[in-house]
This record gives sequence, structure tokens and C-alpha cells, in this order.
Amino acid sequence: MAAQVASFFDPETFTVSHVIHAGAGSACAIVDPVLDYDNRSGRTSTCSADRIIAFVEAQQLRVEWLLETHAHADHVSAAPYLRSRLGGRIAIGSRIRDVQQLFRHVYNLDKTPFGIARDFDHLFEADETFLIGELEAQAWHVPGHTPADTAYLIDDKVFVGDTLFMPDVGTARCDFPGGDAATLYRSIKRILSLPDETRLYLCHDYPPASRQPAWSCSVVEQRAHNLHVHDRIAESEFVAKRRARDATLALPVLMLPAVQLNIRAGLLPPPEDNGVRYLKIPLDLL
Repeated sequence: MAAQVASFFDPETFTVSHVIHAGAGSACAIVDPVLDYDNRSGRTSTCSADRIIAFVEAQQLRVEWLLETHAHADHVSAAPYLRSRLGGRIAIGSRIRDVQQLFRHVYNLDKTPFGIARDFDHLFEADETFLIGELEAQAWHVPGHTPADTAYLIDDKVFVGDTLFMPDVGTARCDFPGGDAATLYRSIKRILSLPDETRLYLCHDYPPASRQPAWSCSVVEQRAHNLHVHDRIAESEFVAKRRARDATLALPVLMLPAVQLNIRAGLLPPPEDNGVRYLKIPLDLL
């Protein structure tokens, strides 16, 4: 059975979540779901995730997987909320352990047992195969943006996370802890070695004023036109341009709250004795 994709764009964070299924009544996986978070008030809401729930229920789909491509720095994951409503297992690449270790100091988490990544239901090893109902899938380790980035291959489709954006936007940044431009280049080249007609589904789009948001393109389009990594760009040139570009970028608005939660599978901290949950924001550190 061929994989079908329904995509949901969140204009607040420019994030795209995807539902992968084989038709009404089949099993499905949800990739990179968004929990709405207002950084000014600290309020969360589930409007974006509820759109996905409505689709899943209308199509009578069975959620088997909640797939994260990496520990996002630009939005909070809604995977725990969707698991509570729809079931499924939250999964990410096994190198999330490395990301957790990198951020132990940032959040002063030395007393937290992060080494086993116990908050996720499943950790994919590099190139591990798995099933979404009858659909065969594979988890590719594609580091560079972060050490734990994972792309998911299903049929002739790849869900690439932040490794690539639309060709007129380019590629992910590589200046987060554990990121590396040369490593990202090699990960992208692996993805772009797939057949020309392979469809790539992206996690973000930051469109110029001249077009509407988009989140799917082909391998051949990326190879011909990607702003940062088309076929005529050598690794050394990409690394130099990526490092120069990254040096001009501010941290994502939601990075400190998002990473704090997403390295724990998006789980919110437990309420304190007054019934309120709290995030920790390091001052004068980054």
C-alpha cells in the first residue's frame, strides 16, 4: 500500500507536521507535532495538535508512532498530548542522549538521569527499520544540525526534519551545541543521492514574500536549485558559507523553553506545591 501524507502548517512557528498513513482506517505516524506556546504569557494551548486529532479521527486512523526528527529549538512538541489522546509511541534517534548531555549544564540538570533517554518510548538506531501498519519505514541518522537528527524514509518519501528547507531558503543552521556544517553537508548528500523523483517533506518553511508556504519538493529540485547545497557547491564552500551565515543569526525565540522540554520528549515539568508548572531559563549563559 502506498503512503499518503497530510500536512499541517503552523504559521506562528513556521513548522509543518505530517501524518503518514495508507488510507482511511489504516495505521499512521505523526511527525513533528506542535504544542502552541505563547512566550510572552507562558501559556500553552493545543489548537495545532487538535487539527491533527480531528483529521486522524475523521479518517479513523490508528496512531502507532509519534516521530520526532530532532529536539526542536523553535517549537514545543505536542507528542505527549497526542499520545494521551490517540495513543502511539514517541520516538526519536538514539543520539538524543548526546543532545541531553550537551544541555545538562545549560539547565543544571546534573541530578537528572538523562543518560538512558527514558522519557521517549523508543530510540531508533541508525538505519533501523520499522513498520507503520503495513508501511515499511527506515530511520536514517542525518546529523549536522544537531547530533540526533533523524530522517524517516517511507516508500518514495523522506521526512527530512531541518536538514533541508525549500530550495530558495537553503539548509538548517549548524551552530547549536553539537552541530557541524561538514557533517550536515554529508547527511544532505546522502539524502540527495536518492532517486530524482523522491519527495522530500520538510519540517519548516520561511517563505519569501513572493510565494506561499510550501513543504514538499523533489530530490532533483534540491540538487538543481538549493540556495546552499546544490550540486555545484563543494563541501568546503558550503561549510564556509554556512558558518558565515550562522554567525549572523540570533537564537530562535523559543529555543530555551523548547529545548528544555523537547530533550524530555516534550513532557511538561510536574506541578510544584502551588499547582503551577515552571520552566528554567538560564541568565547570562548563552
